[in-house]
Amino acid sequence: MVTVNSIDAYLICGTPRTGSTLLCALLRDTGIAGRPESYFRLPDEQSWADRWHLPRDDHGSFDYRDYVRAAIAEGSTSNGIFAARVMWGTLDEMVAKLGAAHSDPRSTGADLDLLTRAFGRVRFVHCRREDTVAQAVSWARAEQTGFWQHGDAALPDHEPRFDFEQIHDLVQTIEEHNDAWRNWFTTFDVQPHTVRYEDLTTDLDGVASGILDFLRLEPPAGHAFLARHRRQADQLNHDWVLRYHALAGQ
Repeated sequence: MVTVNSIDAYLICGTPRTGSTLLCALLRDTGIAGRPESYFRLPDEQSWADRWHLPRDDHGSFDYRDYVRAAIAEGSTSNGIFAARVMWGTLDEMVAKLGAAHSDPRSTGADLDLLTRAFGRVRFVHCRREDTVAQAVSWARAEQTGFWQHGDAALPDHEPRFDFEQIHDLVQTIEEHNDAWRNWFTTFDVQPHTVRYEDLTTDLDGVASGILDFLRLEPPAGHAFLARHRRQADQLNHDWVLRYHALAGQ
């Protein structure tokens, strides 16, 4: 059951390779916590717009207000809860587009104000990973092979290879983006619900239930949380982590 007038939406925030795909599936399967996807990731917007049959002008562009309405319809469950996944690298452009599409004299133009104007009463779930080197290794491997999640077709002739510089750059990117999220939450006085990847992989039920409690949502009676995505890390990931630490002098 939804607490009356509790929330309208929530955003799953984070960086790549923090278990957010698994988390989105778990929450979507409840049938009461929205249908979170990366609706506002720029490379995906054209395919979403085509899927939703959005009208386009002579230049092939669509009205972003139409896009937001369609995303809310797609990402909402029957109880009216909307959910989306937003990586740090997506937030600035997303907010800028919302500002242009939902300009209103009552809006201050601040990020949180614009998100509230677009989605209503919104809460935030912050996904992070303690082991940023393991996260960077997973990210590097996915970039190299094109295999991000089960169901993807790996790129042909793209065998993963250890690349210290790539991994090191991603470690720095992850740390910068984690800091940016923390600063953003502080700036807008947001108290997110934090989900650690390490907890998600060891206590799936507890993590998923904790999010629903935070959102003041109650799953249907007898609902069981079932992982539709299995952990991808293997011995190769482990070996790369050790090699990175050795070369980095850690």
